[in-house]
Amino acid sequence: MTDASTLHDTAVIGGGPAGLAAAIALAQAGARTALVARRVPYADNRTTALLGASVDLLESLDVWSRCKDKAAALEVMRLVDDTGRLFRAPEVRFSCHEIGLDTFGYNIDNRSLMLALEERAAEFPQLVRFDDEAESILIEAGDVAIRTASAQFLSARLVVGADGRHSLCREAAGIAVTRRELTQTALTFNVGHARPHRNVSTEFHTPHGPCVFVPLPGDRSSIVWVAAPAEAERLRGLSDEELSAAIEKQSHSILGRMTVEPGRNLFPLAIERPKSFGRDRVALVGEAAHVVPPIGAQGLNLGLRDAADIARLAGEAVTAGRDPGASDVLKRYDRARRPDILSRTFAIDIANRSLLNDFLPLQPVRAVGMHLLGAIGPLRRFAMREGLTPTWRR
Repeated sequence: MTDASTLHDTAVIGGGPAGLAAAIALAQAGARTALVARRVPYADNRTTALLGASVDLLESLDVWSRCKDKAAALEVMRLVDDTGRLFRAPEVRFSCHEIGLDTFGYNIDNRSLMLALEERAAEFPQLVRFDDEAESILIEAGDVAIRTASAQFLSARLVVGADGRHSLCREAAGIAVTRRELTQTALTFNVGHARPHRNVSTEFHTPHGPCVFVPLPGDRSSIVWVAAPAEAERLRGLSDEELSAAIEKQSHSILGRMTVEPGRNLFPLAIERPKSFGRDRVALVGEAAHVVPPIGAQGLNLGLRDAADIARLAGEAVTAGRDPGASDVLKRYDRARRPDILSRTFAIDIANRSLLNDFLPLQPVRAVGMHLLGAIGPLRRFAMREGLTPTWRR
């Protein structure tokens, strides 16, 4: 059902996982919310590693119970230096049990997560769905006017831009973005393997980027293989048998014989960050607010924290009878998200650069840093806790 006659408290533009989570969280917080996103079958087979705080959010939104049985627990994370350089870092193992947790989180296929989010979103009477795409956004003094591709009209006091890298919402608010294209491409696919993964995620660090094996239910794993663009294209073009052999070799056969499953995706990598995360009645979430390489499983986890923060702040404003799109609300949102996003982006960028840089004097520096991380218990436990939830959010 759609209703263009009402001024909505909030409107979410974009129906990916971060956008749907934001819409559900806003509706649950009491905001009359519109969701502008076309319902399309989720076709690809990518997966997401949801870390602790993200699972907590999905539980609070009554989403996690609907898809938990499709997820695999992540109990141990291994970092393996596979650069072949003169100075190699020792292997580092992070165990959730060392910090008193049953799991770091769960790896789930995006299709199952999306179905659970869509099912929950449909249960809110105050969440109105426009099964369409936004075509134009006009920011006015007291609200934002939105026109969809099929000439539907709606207005809201706050717009949450969850519309991806080429965000129409970000453009409408005049928010500039810094963008750096990386000479790397990620190839993603899933595999079956002969040996059990035992809920261990392994990240091989190669001279071209990480190659990550993340557990899925059963004797299966999802792969994110970062390589130079030409090499990633070559790998995608291999036959199933050839790619199975290549990924088994890359894994040093830790999971035994591998069998590639149908479905391969290529994603050129970049780092993007807007100058502001909220202004002029627009708050940015998900890839409209940050684009980072797939290191440390931070992408969607950052997006879900975006959703949680804007829902909390906008919900507080609505409950108090104030304007959720007011400048003070957006300034608070920007302050809430800035340290989280900037620190994660910086850490991921440095980690990625350390792999790509073969300058000899830097190799022992990286090796010593990894050794200290693996050898010093308090430092290792601090890194694990920070990786799950930043200190300032606890």
